[in-house]
Amino acid sequence: MASKPGILTDWPWTPLGNFKYIVLAPWIIHSTYSFMVKDEKERDLFNFLIFPFLLWRMLHNQIWISLSRYRTAKGRNRIVDKPIEFEQVDRERNWDDQIILSGILFYVVFGKMLPGGTQLPIWRLDGVILMALLHAGPVEFVYYWFHRALHHHYLYSRYHSHHHSSIVTEPITSVTHPFAEHIAYFVLFATPLITTVLTGAGSIVLAFGYITCIDLMNNMGHCNFEFIPKWFFTIFPPLKYLMYTPSFHSLHHTQFRANYSLFMPLYDYLFSTVDKTSYTLYETSLKKQDDSLDVVYLTHLTTPESIYHMRLGLASLASKPHHHASSEWYKWLLWPVTLLSMMITWIYGRTVVVERNRLNKLKLQTWAISKYNMQYFSQRQNESINRLIEEAILEAEEKGARVISLGLLNQGEELNRYGGLFVHKNPQLKIKVVDGGSLAVAVLINSIPDGTTQVVIRGILTKVAYATAFALCQKGIQVVTLREDEHGKLIRSFGGKSDSKNLLVSRSYCQKIWLVGNGLTEEEQSKAERGTMFVPFSQFPPAKKRRKDCTYHLTPAMATPAALENVDSCENWLPRRVMSAWRIGGIVHALEGWNEHECGYTISNVDTVWDAALRHGFLPLTVPTQS
Repeated sequence: MASKPGILTDWPWTPLGNFKYIVLAPWIIHSTYSFMVKDEKERDLFNFLIFPFLLWRMLHNQIWISLSRYRTAKGRNRIVDKPIEFEQVDRERNWDDQIILSGILFYVVFGKMLPGGTQLPIWRLDGVILMALLHAGPVEFVYYWFHRALHHHYLYSRYHSHHHSSIVTEPITSVTHPFAEHIAYFVLFATPLITTVLTGAGSIVLAFGYITCIDLMNNMGHCNFEFIPKWFFTIFPPLKYLMYTPSFHSLHHTQFRANYSLFMPLYDYLFSTVDKTSYTLYETSLKKQDDSLDVVYLTHLTTPESIYHMRLGLASLASKPHHHASSEWYKWLLWPVTLLSMMITWIYGRTVVVERNRLNKLKLQTWAISKYNMQYFSQRQNESINRLIEEAILEAEEKGARVISLGLLNQGEELNRYGGLFVHKNPQLKIKVVDGGSLAVAVLINSIPDGTTQVVIRGILTKVAYATAFALCQKGIQVVTLREDEHGKLIRSFGGKSDSKNLLVSRSYCQKIWLVGNGLTEEEQSKAERGTMFVPFSQFPPAKKRRKDCTYHLTPAMATPAALENVDSCENWLPRRVMSAWRIGGIVHALEGWNEHECGYTISNVDTVWDAALRHGFLPLTVPTQS
C-alpha cells in the first residue's frame, strides 16, 4: 500500500478474494460457446484464445518466480544482498490482478469496441515491424516521462511508493502497482496494439506476442540476479541502449532517482539519468559466486501438492502454513500441473536449494530432496534416497558447511538409523551430521505444564519418544501407555533403571496430557477426556481429525529470533517465523561449535541443548488455546 493511498488504489474485485477470477467467467463462456457453435468462417479465433493466453501468462510469470527464487537462494550473481520478508510477500500476492484486467480489456476492447478487433489473421510481418517502431519510439518515450512524473512526491506518495516498497525485487514486483497506475500502463501498452489493428496490420501472434514480450522483460528486469552475458554487449555494443539488465533496473529500486527507462536505457542516456555505477554493478554481479555455507537443513517434498507450498512454488501459499492453505479450491484445478511436477521429480530425483537465511554471521540454506513421503515409505526406494542424502552431506561438506541437519523422513530409523548410517559409512566426515532429536526432546519436556503428574504416550515409538519418556520419568512424572507392547518396549529401553517404576499401563484415558505420534487412532483420540492437550512427538502432525473440545500442540518447534533474516515462507504446517526443533538443532549445533555428530541412537544433554537454544534467541511456543 502506498504511503498516502490515492483514488482507485484498490482493485474492483478485491472483495471477492480468491474468487476474483469469476469476473472473467461471462466472457470465457461466451467466447467458447460462440467458437463451438458458429461456422468455421464466422469463428473468432482471437477471442477464443484469450483465455488460454491468460493461463499462459500466469504460467510464464510463475516460471520466472520459481527461477528467480532458486537462483537467489544459491547466491550466484545475486545483485542486492538484502532479505525479503513476509511483509513484501503479502504486498505482492495479488500480482495476477493485472492478468485479469488484461483479459477484460482484450474481451471488451477487441471483441466489442475496436473496429477490426475480431477475425484477426494469425500472422502479419508488417504488423511486427510497425509494433517494434511504435514501442521503441512513443511507448518507451512516454513511459520514461510518465515514470519520472510518478516519482514526483504527490504521485509517488499516493501510488508509486507501493511498488518501491520492495527494495529487493522479485519478478512479481514488476506488476505490483495500484489499480489506477495499471490503468495508465494498459492505456500506454494498448496504443501500439490498437494502432496495428486500425491500420490493418494486426494479428493474433502480434497481440499475444507483444504482451508476452512485455511480461518477459518485466520479469527479467526485476530478478535479483544478473544473467545477461557480457558477450551480448561485446558483439553489438549499441545493445546497451536498447535492452536493460536486471542490475540496471535494480539500481532504480535502490537509488530511486535514476534508471527510469522501461526496457530501453536509451532515454536515460539521452536525458542524463543513468546511474554512474550501472556498469560496475553489472560486472560485479556477474562475478559473484555461490554463497558460502555454515549450516544446511535437508528436507524433502511431502505430498504431491507440497510443491506449491515450497518457497520455489506459489509464493502466496508458501507464506502460509500448509494445513491452512490446503483448502484452497483452485489447487484442484492444478492437477495437470501437479501430475507433471510429480513425473519430473520422479525422473529428476535430485536435491535443490530452496531457501537461504542468515542468523547474525551464520549462513543457512535449506535443501530439498525431490522425493515424496510415499517414496520414503517404500523399501525399494531406500537405497536411492540414502544415496541422495549421502551425496547432499558430501556436497555440503565440499561447500564448506560445518553442520547438516536431517529433516522429516531423511532421518528415519528404518531408512538410515537416524542418520547414523552415513557417519558409520564415512568416518572421515568433517561436517557434523545432526538429527536434532535432543532439542525435540527438550521442547517436548518444556511443553508439559507445571504440576503435571501423569502423561500418556501413544504412537509409533521413536528415538525422541524413548528419550522423552526417560527424561519425564527422571523428573518423577509417570508415563502411561495404553498398550502392553509399547509398555514393554519402554521398559526394555530403560535397561532396568529404577526410573522405570514410573512407567505404567492404563486404560482409563483420564490423563490430560497426551504425547502422541504416528499410529494414534481416531478411536483412541475420541476416548480422551474433554480438555485433553495432545502434544506430538513425531515429525508430522499425527491427528488428522481434531476434536473441538481438546487442544493440539504443534510438532516440536520454537519461534525464531528477530535476527533471523530472509524469512518469507513457512516450514510446512508451522506458523510464520517458527522452525521445527530438528531444524533448529542443527543451527544451535553450529552456533555452539560442538565438534561431534548428533545422530544415530545417541541423545545429547537435553538441558544443555535447551539452554543453548534459549541463549541464541529461540523462544518456546505458547500453549495453544482450544482447537
